[in-house]
Amino acid sequence: MNRPYQITNQINFRHLRGDLFGGLTAAVIALPMALAFGLASGAGPVAGLYGAILVGFFAALFGGTPTLISEPTGPMTVVITGIIASLVAANPDNPETGLAMAFTVVMMAGAIQIAIGLLKLGKYVTLMPYNVVSGFMSGIGIILIVLQIGPALGLAAPKGGVMGTLRSLPELLANIQPQDAILALMTVLLILFFPKNLRKFAPPQLVAMIIGTVLSLSLLDGGESMRRIGEIPLEAPQIGLPVFSGPQMRNMLIDSIVLAVLGCIDALLTSVVADSLTRTEHDSNKELVGQGIGNIVSGLFGGLPGAGATMGTVVNIKAGGRTALSGLIRAVILLVVVLGASGLTRNIPLAVLAGIIIKVGIDIIDWGFLKRAHHISGKSAAIMYGVIFLTVFVDLVVAVGVGIFVANILTIEKLSQLRSDKGVTAITDNDDKIALSEEEKSLLEQGRDQILLFSLSGPMIFGVAKAISRQREAVQNCKAMILDLSEVPHLGVTTSLSIENAIQEAVDGDREVYVVGATGQTYKRLSKLGLLKIVPAERFLDSRTEALRQAVVAVSNANGSGDMTDDAYDQSPAIA
Repeated sequence: MNRPYQITNQINFRHLRGDLFGGLTAAVIALPMALAFGLASGAGPVAGLYGAILVGFFAALFGGTPTLISEPTGPMTVVITGIIASLVAANPDNPETGLAMAFTVVMMAGAIQIAIGLLKLGKYVTLMPYNVVSGFMSGIGIILIVLQIGPALGLAAPKGGVMGTLRSLPELLANIQPQDAILALMTVLLILFFPKNLRKFAPPQLVAMIIGTVLSLSLLDGGESMRRIGEIPLEAPQIGLPVFSGPQMRNMLIDSIVLAVLGCIDALLTSVVADSLTRTEHDSNKELVGQGIGNIVSGLFGGLPGAGATMGTVVNIKAGGRTALSGLIRAVILLVVVLGASGLTRNIPLAVLAGIIIKVGIDIIDWGFLKRAHHISGKSAAIMYGVIFLTVFVDLVVAVGVGIFVANILTIEKLSQLRSDKGVTAITDNDDKIALSEEEKSLLEQGRDQILLFSLSGPMIFGVAKAISRQREAVQNCKAMILDLSEVPHLGVTTSLSIENAIQEAVDGDREVYVVGATGQTYKRLSKLGLLKIVPAERFLDSRTEALRQAVVAVSNANGSGDMTDDAYDQSPAIA
């Protein structure tokens, strides 16, 4: 039974205490992450904060996963970073226009997410081969780590993305700022080895940010040389209307599609995690509508795009969050904290935020599958490594496109091989490859290897056409061919054409052709191909036994002897 569509999420006050603690804890975690992602994107820390607040609020209000926490994530930040860089570079005389176009892409992505949800395509979003998803996410993790090498060493991030950073690596190492590097390393190690029993009381990211800031102001003699966030002008956000550019429209559309699809995958995978923790079931399509609304509003106010964040969602649930109220509370608390403590953030060292992002990148890399992939399947591992390489060094879209294409081709090849081995059988004598009745066995023996029983079973996808073509030699050596389609639920176009060729060759060779069990979609497909003009309607039979009887008679007449005919009818009392 279809559930009625609710405009807003399931909000109630029955779990107020748990939702309050969940929202508070998620807000504390979101602050350092939002600052770090905002700086990494190139849009500034305020963009990360607005993204965390706006996407989080509206996705919670209109989404379909009550406990989901939405905010800028590592994968979304990697994509928007590239978009901002390319659009700003395309407008060198007016970088503000390029930045406005990047936020327009965020709005377009949100609109696409809403469309995907309204068209009820949510269930198809995550139907991707795991090795492709794993390789893509691991590649994004590597990109996050590489792009933070410069800030972690106390230097500005080189231009040119991953390749620019790698090319500048000797220069970065030669000009390393030891104090910044120590802070970055300390941040990574502190988060990595933070005691598990203390995580319920204080998020390691926040603790690392506070300790790193205090150390930079007291023990480390950073002075003016240490790079810090600086003053964040947190004023009332201004609405920025969409800005389009004719020459860049194609790129903007492609970027928005990539951002939208990645956001859908990120959000729905996190929704599955939330379901497993709360023993509930989310509404995928409604969730995508909520995510789309959140990203449109975030883009309007100059915020980063966001999606479901696994870390924030898990913390929210474990702290007691059970309804969408926790997400709303988180956004409000984060807004109050940001507006009230904006002056405290100016002294946060950039190296500390770089360390936080490096740890995020380490977590995104799918270490578990990387260790086991080559043991499970060499081809699967090759696809995963190929997707990682393309993601890091070529392009995100190319990586996913090539990965899915290759994975699907290998899957189709395997399915075709299985269908060919088990679904296409041709015999001319009593063979145990096909289950025959005693009468059918007797009739085949009377055919004296001149009757070919061609049996197809299961869905006939296009890859099976080659297996059918391989049986042409067997058709040429017989005087009658029986094509048994009784166990074929679906007949693909390519396979239909291959069957047509086999039948046409048999008819051209003056061989008798009988078609058995062609009903429903199979019969319609064959009739539309015009096979009724090649094979008389009376040769389309429902019974394989009857087809064998008629074939025995036809072969006997072709041989100029009535013996086979008499034997055949002696074995068939029903028509004697």
